[in-house]
Amino acid sequence: MQTSVDQIAERIYRISTCVPDVAPGGFTFNQFLVDAEEPLLYHTGMRGLFPVVREAIERVMPVERLRWIAFAHVEADECGAVNEFLEVAPDARVAHGALGCMLSLDDQLSRPPLPMQDGDVLDIGGASLSRRVVELATPHVPHNWESHMFYEQETGTLFLGDLLSQFGDGPAITSDDLLEAAIAAEELFHQTSLGPAVPATYRRLADLEPKRLAVMHGSSYEGDCAALLRAMADVFEERFGCRADAPGQALPGHDSLVGATA
Repeated sequence: MQTSVDQIAERIYRISTCVPDVAPGGFTFNQFLVDAEEPLLYHTGMRGLFPVVREAIERVMPVERLRWIAFAHVEADECGAVNEFLEVAPDARVAHGALGCMLSLDDQLSRPPLPMQDGDVLDIGGASLSRRVVELATPHVPHNWESHMFYEQETGTLFLGDLLSQFGDGPAITSDDLLEAAIAAEELFHQTSLGPAVPATYRRLADLEPKRLAVMHGSSYEGDCAALLRAMADVFEERFGCRADAPGQALPGHDSLVGATA
């Protein structure tokens, strides 16, 4: 296994390790480093990846500069090494949705996390660099009650977590259509909690009009992000049965993510 570091936006870096035996052609585990005045690491990787992810961060900046650590939900590949990073970065703190903090992180972390409500903004840029990340609550999408995402407003980068996962070790970022690759991964893994919240959340994310999608497994995407997200919403409705009018399903009510970022 080799770990690569690629810049996918201004001062945003993708750290990627391809594990060959997980899926056909391998499967990448990606972290994203935002080198701002208060640097942010999105995803830590598993504990076993800690040495290589730490070394990759050091190619960009000293790891002890980390100020914020975040991840989409509580799973080993998302946050397995979180306490190891808290140990080597003494000023770092986890920022997560308030629900995830209450359910797991208040107990599991070696330092208390920062609980964020849907729509809260974390300014990581300071006076010298405009960098603001918005908390987006996405319960059960793609899975886990505490799921959430971050949207960096200045670069238009949406950190998607497990959404739009793909097999293989593709380029760090692409403008090629990822729809069929994402469908293939879903059909093999069945990793999404199927329900009406799935297409609704994809469409709310599309309404943000992001410029790029930072994908945890597979290539990130730069192009018509809104169209890709809406197409995947249609796929979940039409192919996987995630319709609001499906028997026994009711669309959960929660505020629009777009309105929360205004």
